[in-house]
Order: sequence, then C-alpha cells, then structure tokens
Amino acid sequence: MVFVRYLNKKLVATLNATNRNEALTQLVDVIFKAGKLKNKEEFLNAIMEREKIVSTGIGMGVAIPHAKLPGFDDFFITIGILQKAIDWNALDGTPVRLIFMIGGPDDKQTEYLQILSTLTQFIKDEEKRKRLLNLHDPKTIIELFRRI
Repeated sequence: MVFVRYLNKKLVATLNATNRNEALTQLVDVIFKAGKLKNKEEFLNAIMEREKIVSTGIGMGVAIPHAKLPGFDDFFITIGILQKAIDWNALDGTPVRLIFMIGGPDDKQTEYLQILSTLTQFIKDEEKRKRLLNLHDPKTIIELFRRI
C-alpha cells in the first residue's frame, strides 16, 4: 500500500482550536475547502457522532477521528497539528496535538484497516511524532510519510 496517496498538501493544517469540537470543525472545513466533501454537514455530523461512541484520542498526543460514508470513492487523510494541546478524553489521558482525520467509503473495510495499521506504525515512533510537530510546510510533512 502506498500510504502517501491518501495525503494531499491541501489537507494539512495548523490549528488554533481550544477544544475537541472546534478542532474537528476546523479540520472538516479544511477538507471541504480542498473539494473532498460533497456534504460538509453530513461528514461533520458523522465525525461528531463517532466521537460520542468512544474518544478517538488513541494516546501519545494523537487522535484519529474518522467517518466512512456512502458516496466516497477513495479514502483521504487530513493532518491537523494543534498549536496547543487540547483535552480529547484520550485513552491515556494525554492532551492531543496531532490529529489524523480519515474519511472515505463505507464499503472498503480491508483498505481502511491497512490505512490504520500503517498510520499506527508511524504514530508509535516517538521521534517521527516529535519531528512532525516541528514541521510547518505541508509538502515537508507529506515527505515525512513517504518513508513509510
């Protein structure tokens, strides 16, 4: 699987959110402006509903909110880097600074699991997480993922 095919420099943003819902809304706005969403409200609602089930804050300062809906042909990943860490009700209690929002079709579960597996491998590498937090140029950020 070529992970970087799900990335796009238009889907990388530095966020100045003060809470989880604000961060989610800002990232959905980024996705909408990049032309990836037909229905912004439907996608945002799906993301928010998913958060109600269980927090997508997986630990290590990272959250992976996601929504799979009919009408998408392919997956995409939006990277949000928060200027200040915010509470996400993460599994380990650590505030979040890195958000990887995944969107895509609801009928490609195997591909979705491959994306999550690859992303998890990246996230587990503390050095890569720290490096990502210090990068600001979307192109440079995507280059960091070319190596996985």
